[in-house]
Amino acid sequence: MIMKKYLSIAFIITLISQTAFAQTDTLHVYGPGGPLSAMQESAKVFTVKTGIQVKVTGGPEAKWLAQAQQNADVIYGGAEYMLTQFIQNHPGIVDATTRVELYKRAAAILVRPGNPKHILTLKDLTKPGIHILDVNGAGQLGLWEDIAGKENLIGGIEQNIAGSFANTALGIEAWKKDNTYDAWITYASWHQNLKTITQVVPLPVELRLYRGTPVALTSNNKHSQQAKQFIHFLQSAQGHTIFKKWGWE
Repeated sequence: MIMKKYLSIAFIITLISQTAFAQTDTLHVYGPGGPLSAMQESAKVFTVKTGIQVKVTGGPEAKWLAQAQQNADVIYGGAEYMLTQFIQNHPGIVDATTRVELYKRAAAILVRPGNPKHILTLKDLTKPGIHILDVNGAGQLGLWEDIAGKENLIGGIEQNIAGSFANTALGIEAWKKDNTYDAWITYASWHQNLKTITQVVPLPVELRLYRGTPVALTSNNKHSQQAKQFIHFLQSAQGHTIFKKWGWE
């Protein structure tokens, strides 16, 4: 009976602490724009499930770095190398010992709706008159070259690149403003955010490349227990289902 009493008290204290957190504080999660939609939906479901408030801020690093240095609880990446670079460039923010991999996403070719240039294969991107948009960074660094090299098409694709951009946000802006861009080698998952202006041309299995989605706690221990709970949720079957909805495997 005494043991049950102590267990009940401990359970009540846990509930009170979670409720107090939900009322007075927020978990802050930062990372690039690629996984943002999946992360935001995961945060909403997690909040309903636990009462712990989570704010996910995503996009180009320069837009959120200063704030993340003040209050970040979790940092995620759009590819493994992105989180590695973040750790190298900003020592002391991330607790690298807590780093885990979530889910992978495949590269594909995005084209205009209806595929007006009839782009069906990677080789079609080397044809005269095809204008390719390139994002040379933000999880896509070297992506098209790694794929094209398998088919000895690096030179043919490079000569058709009509514009290169430092991050996906700038790439999306250019895709929206300039309809002369015909194709973009990027992640198939971006179609979920750009359904009205893109169509997916999947790559065959032998050409398909994947990038991971790493996540880690920061060195800020203020909300470490709640932050661990959020990462565990991301790793759960429910979290995986959300990521699949947004184009991950």
